[in-house]
Amino acid sequence: MLPILEITINGSINMIGYALATLGPAIGVAWIFSSVINGTARQPEARGAMMGTAWIGFAVVEALAIIGIALAFVLN
Repeated sequence: MLPILEITINGSINMIGYALATLGPAIGVAWIFSSVINGTARQPEARGAMMGTAWIGFAVVEALAIIGIALAFVLN
């Protein structure tokens, strides 16, 4: 007979969920700044207005990531 392997997982499954959830904010930040780069390449004089909007979008996306990690620890 083959021996039965027993595997134990220590920690919380919440952290695995958060690790998967970080993909959304990462993609969001990439899209925000790639759009600013494309917009600056097309219309360089509008760079200032686009960067201001990009930083606001970046802050909102990162706030969602911070809320996600806080919930991952709270629900532990």
